Amino acid sequence: MSLSACTKNSTASPATSSGSSAAAAGSAAAPSSAAAAGSAPVSAAGGSAGTIKIGLVTKTDSNPYFVKLRESAKALAATQGAQVIALAGKFDGDNEGQVTAIENLIQQGVKGIMITPSNSAGILNAIKEAEAKGILVIALDSETTPVTAVPATYATDNLQAGVLLGKYVKAKMGATAPKIITMDLDPSASVGIQRHNGFLEGMGLPDGTPPQVIGSALTAGDQTKAQSAMENLLQAHPDVNVVYSINEPAGRGAYQALSEKNLQSKVIVGSIDGSCSGVQYVKDGKFVATVMQFPKIMAEDGVKAIVDFAKTGTKPTGVINTGATLITDKPLAGIDSKDSTWGLANCWG
Repeated sequence: MSLSACTKNSTASPATSSGSSAAAAGSAAAPSSAAAAGSAPVSAAGGSAGTIKIGLVTKTDSNPYFVKLRESAKALAATQGAQVIALAGKFDGDNEGQVTAIENLIQQGVKGIMITPSNSAGILNAIKEAEAKGILVIALDSETTPVTAVPATYATDNLQAGVLLGKYVKAKMGATAPKIITMDLDPSASVGIQRHNGFLEGMGLPDGTPPQVIGSALTAGDQTKAQSAMENLLQAHPDVNVVYSINEPAGRGAYQALSEKNLQSKVIVGSIDGSCSGVQYVKDGKFVATVMQFPKIMAEDGVKAIVDFAKTGTKPTGVINTGATLITDKPLAGIDSKDSTWGLANCWG
């Protein structure tokens, strides 16, 4: 089932930065302040002495999710005698920027690269180029297509995260027929497709384009674009009663548009991310629920895997699920969840 097959009345948006474009500009060409302060030289594979260089390529360098990922990787690397060189695309969907970043990291002599692919298939040639140089490439957060294009992926089970949210919203709706608007990512991004399709699966809706989905938009996970898209969709669909959002920035944009039409109390808004600000939206009653993921675990496990590869030549394998937890202050029988107090204590841990 494709994301595009599940949408109608779509408001398509080009992929653009989810945050400060100025901050992201040029980030693919030059490393951030990646030197791990105080890191001690260690013996790398092959017996040469020196700090283990690890590349990290995120979709952007401004989205708080990727900021957390980068900070967590650098913090652990500093304890492992390693150095993280962090680069990023200029915006969510910037495949060319990520390709340039990988080429940059190859030239800098990294032992391994962690990447959150913006385009799950478009990045494959660059990955092959790195692997041909003996560099271990692993995926974080988002799968490549095919997933076997890299030996290991550390990520949320994004399909299951969508299912968790969908099951909860379905139970919350009870006998009320859903009229759903989806705030999606981009058809080229595996994470967006998996969450969207998982949400519909959790809602118990059929494959394809179920009639319960009355509108959709491609938001690039950006709050401003999501708000604009929702404003447009509300003109045709003021009777919406459920909003699914790919991430919390998109959810916040949709909520703002609903609020400006005084519709927020009539619509259930659910999201996926688990940032502290997103959990606060749950606590404030703006989101009925969010699904928390754990970028700190992804980043730390990725660093450990590359350090181990540098020292022993051992490669990690498979898709490693780093977990997902439903956060809501309106628990329902039969659905496992944590409240916002727990969520605020563990957000993006």
